[in-house]
Amino acid sequence: MPRFGKFVEIQFDQKGRISGAAIRTYLLERSRVCQVSDPERNYHCFYMLCAAPKEESGKYKLGDPRKFHYLNQSNCIELDGLDDSKEYLATRRAMEVVGISGDEQDAIFRIVAAVLHLGNIEFIKGSEDELDSSQPKDEKSIYHLKTAAELLMCDEKSLEDSFCKRVMVTRGDTITKSLDPTAAALSRDALAKIVYSRLFDWIVCKINNTIGQDPDSTKLIGVLDIYGFESFKTNSFEQFCINLTNEKLQQHFNQHVFKMEQEEYTNEEINWSYIEFVDNQDVIDLIEKKPGGVIALLDEACMFPRSTHETFAEKLYQTFKDNKRFNKPKFSRTDFTIKHYAGDVTYQTDFFLDKNKDYVVPEHAALLSASKCPFVSGLFPPLPEETTKSTKFSSIATQFKLQLQSLLETLNATEPHYIRCVKP
Repeated sequence: MPRFGKFVEIQFDQKGRISGAAIRTYLLERSRVCQVSDPERNYHCFYMLCAAPKEESGKYKLGDPRKFHYLNQSNCIELDGLDDSKEYLATRRAMEVVGISGDEQDAIFRIVAAVLHLGNIEFIKGSEDELDSSQPKDEKSIYHLKTAAELLMCDEKSLEDSFCKRVMVTRGDTITKSLDPTAAALSRDALAKIVYSRLFDWIVCKINNTIGQDPDSTKLIGVLDIYGFESFKTNSFEQFCINLTNEKLQQHFNQHVFKMEQEEYTNEEINWSYIEFVDNQDVIDLIEKKPGGVIALLDEACMFPRSTHETFAEKLYQTFKDNKRFNKPKFSRTDFTIKHYAGDVTYQTDFFLDKNKDYVVPEHAALLSASKCPFVSGLFPPLPEETTKSTKFSSIATQFKLQLQSLLETLNATEPHYIRCVKP
């Protein structure tokens, strides 16, 4: 299963010679870094690094993957037919091929290791008199905190504070507020996810720069490899975005296979009988129409500080009570069902608001941009003055919708061939 969508294009010049290539990625599933459902693995790089030769994994203070909270939530640690230690060496070689230097490789793996150590920092109620406060739970948590700080080359105390405290600016005053253990753990996970996704983007960008894109190319062959339709016991924001992708691609498929083929039959006066196909424009409108679609309502909820997933769900029920593609399940107060072309999927709204916010905690950004490792600080360039003052919310669903739009413009300009995979 890919954990992000990718579109690989090979570019050609006027004479039909290969002149460049590029890879574009869509919607990395960043929540997987912190939570894995059984029996799946987290991202392979974590297991590879744990299985690296002793002198390597020792440098990053790793070892048995089962020791790490981000990996041991699932019983699936090893995969049949996959040797993680060989994969590690192959990955190192591949990095050399695409021009990632030795120093950059070391920094990349230091960051990957730091993410694992972050996951092992647990919090308990602080010893301070404040009502809400937190501190690392025990010696083991302090060890992982210290190790993560060493690997990220940042200050240990500042790292701890970035989890346990928040600086609030109100009317020109700054107040430091302590967080309770649950909020501190959420802050820790937020840091792990943003570090991982920034690293991922850096690697994709580096690969594109190395293989060389041809901006003047007019002809291309592209391969789109994207997640299929998903319907699980629990469906969250990721499944919602993945299923929107599939609705859009299904519509593209319908237009090419049914509409255009049948027009050609008519033009060539072939004797045939019309094939009915379901147009799914109404589902697409339900999800992404402005101003009233699900994404627009989600973005609106993310902008209001008092919104909760309950108020968001309530707003959906009011807005779509007469929409035949939308249902409110009987036994839930906050789920919603969409009747997709491939079947009904019920989504749990619990984490929709959090997952839609592409937001870096200012304390995390400040901490990492001050790292003594130029690679780490380069992933978190300081923000221009005016943006730091207003923490403007940026929507992942809207960014994704725009990416899909541009992908479909590319696809519409091409002659498509389909490989449909059927999940058993």
